[in-house]
Amino acid sequence: MNSSRKISVILSVMLIALVSYQVEAKSSPDPKATSSAAKQPVKDEFPGRKLYSHVPYITIKQLHDEYDNTVIVDARSSVEYETLRITSAVNIPLSLDNIKYKKELLALREANPGKKIVFYCNGHTCMKSYKATYRATVIAKLDDVYAFDAGIFDWTKAHPDKSVLLGQTPVDPGKLISKSKLKKHTLPAAEFIEKSKHNAIILDVRSRHQRDGFYVFSRYEESIEMEDKVSLNKFIKQAKAQNKTLFIYDAVGKQVRWLQYYLEQQNAGPYYFMKGGAQAFFDIPENRFNPDKKYTVK
Repeated sequence: MNSSRKISVILSVMLIALVSYQVEAKSSPDPKATSSAAKQPVKDEFPGRKLYSHVPYITIKQLHDEYDNTVIVDARSSVEYETLRITSAVNIPLSLDNIKYKKELLALREANPGKKIVFYCNGHTCMKSYKATYRATVIAKLDDVYAFDAGIFDWTKAHPDKSVLLGQTPVDPGKLISKSKLKKHTLPAAEFIEKSKHNAIILDVRSRHQRDGFYVFSRYEESIEMEDKVSLNKFIKQAKAQNKTLFIYDAVGKQVRWLQYYLEQQNAGPYYFMKGGAQAFFDIPENRFNPDKKYTVK
């Protein structure tokens, strides 16, 4: 083979090798990208299943398939239960003391021999369904009990015909209040306090034991129970008549989300909640309030 032909063959081989390398480089994953992707945290949809691995759970499909032969227990507060619940559910709040909790569960078991008992709460990151299930086995010595950890919102979206919203069934899933809508009516504690100084009716909806003598507004607010719809309706009517805004706070900012359903149903007019509830008052820096800053309610 002459020298010129040798050079031609060598160049051809080099070209083929270069093309092969480029194709391989494009098809192979970038080590840095792979490493970066590996570092991305994977969201645990049901974190309670690991935390309460000793508690058996039931899925939406299983609960629906066995609905007619299952006793369903709402482990949340009475306010949450009265707002949105599974149709056949009974309410036994996890907050009950041991004696009453045991008494109600034993009565439930006696009235429903041979049936599963399933506890639910708000779902996914809410731990009450697990806690209620475990407590039933320890305090009342019950067996065949399960946690429905998908919760009330997933259930309502999947089975609106077996759900109740403010006494109405079937439920229109479009009436479930989104987090963004709740956020729209929620103010940071300092801003809530500043804005409520003007043309406002302030409502403290904490329970009596939650107040324990502490009032954010030194008793310039009206104290009512969330369950007291008569008093609530009176203040809604007053706010409308006087063109005032309702400023409402609870203990830690968790319960007002349920009150929002009622306010929307009653077309209450402008209203705001305090983010973090009364507890957030203690987190406000002493120099946070600026007497020269003017807040206006939108």
